[in-house]
Amino acid sequence: MSDSNRPLRNVFAPVRALFVSDASAGILLIFVAIAAMLAANSPLAHEYHQLFHGSLFDSSLFKLNTLHLWINDGLMAIFFFVVGLEVKREWIEGQLSSADQRRLPVLAAIAGMAIPALVYLFFVNAEGTADLTRGWAIPAATDIAFAMGVLGLLGSRVPASLRLFLLTVAIVDDIGAVMVIALFYTANIKLAWLVAAIVVTGLMLMLNRMRVAAYWPFILLALVLWFCVLNSGVHATIAGVVAALTIPMRGKDDDTMLEHLEHNLAPWSAYLIVPVFGFANAGVELADLGMEGVLAPLPLAIAAGLFIGKQVGIFAAIFAADKVGFANRPEGASWTEIWGVSILCGIGFTMSLFISSLAFEGNNLLIEEAKIGILMGSLISAVIGYSLLRMTTDHPDDEKSPYAA
Repeated sequence: MSDSNRPLRNVFAPVRALFVSDASAGILLIFVAIAAMLAANSPLAHEYHQLFHGSLFDSSLFKLNTLHLWINDGLMAIFFFVVGLEVKREWIEGQLSSADQRRLPVLAAIAGMAIPALVYLFFVNAEGTADLTRGWAIPAATDIAFAMGVLGLLGSRVPASLRLFLLTVAIVDDIGAVMVIALFYTANIKLAWLVAAIVVTGLMLMLNRMRVAAYWPFILLALVLWFCVLNSGVHATIAGVVAALTIPMRGKDDDTMLEHLEHNLAPWSAYLIVPVFGFANAGVELADLGMEGVLAPLPLAIAAGLFIGKQVGIFAAIFAADKVGFANRPEGASWTEIWGVSILCGIGFTMSLFISSLAFEGNNLLIEEAKIGILMGSLISAVIGYSLLRMTTDHPDDEKSPYAA
């Protein structure tokens, strides 16, 4: 394409990016969030809520008696299983496999969880609403698909090292979120069920040690583990992570067993499970909340935690680590680019929505307000992060971008 047509090419580059980059999963989530909001604020609002929250059968038969519960406690266990597979692979053979590689993303992820939590607590305590402190972990999570999707729209303008850094931070972030859910959002423990879950985990570890190459024993035991954890008081999705960690890296013939399973499940997680979860959880009836609800302490605290806390925590951690020699900043990345990516880390969706449902379980008003805060903080982070990177990045390999004609 000639230089005269370059402005036109630049206009349509983001659209083309949807089909040739890792942006598609993130963009799908954007459309899902919009669809959920439209459904919840349309004449179909009653049908939308009835679909997910209407009783399927008596809860005395089985505790998951609504479609919403099956999605959040059942389907999302598969999402967490895929997260567990990814974490194990990265920790053993990937970007987290050595101490040098782990240093910067682990530090950045810890700061990127701690500072948003502190910002959140500052806001809710300043408003005298200490009863909201249980939601401190909501702004601590980064959505991998959303963040990578926005970054994907920029093509090769962002250095590959920075893309890899964002992905690695998000993976470590997921580890932290799983630990937070297990430690801080666990109901009353039922010891018998917990012991049963530990026994099942032991059996899966034994199969691992025996290098059993068949998938079906692991899948069967994973379902049993999920059922035990569901009834134990620990959130059922934790079973997904635990089960993933028992999958062997390789079978008897040295085939890449874990990677093969991850490769087959990842598209289902990204393009079906997470969008279904997003559609079931992102819908908020704005008319019921009004401006008073939108600007209430909870949504403002979450939005501030995501937009302010994330960028401050992650950028400060990278800057300090680089200056004191603890770890070098991503190769080939300017401080402005690092700042832009730090802002993108403020995009919280899947894990933030999930944690909000646990933090304020049974309080629909606070859950709805939390959704507004997550969407506001994520939207601001996405728009400003993208705009900053778009305006300030100009790498030589941009001409070789897949969006270049």
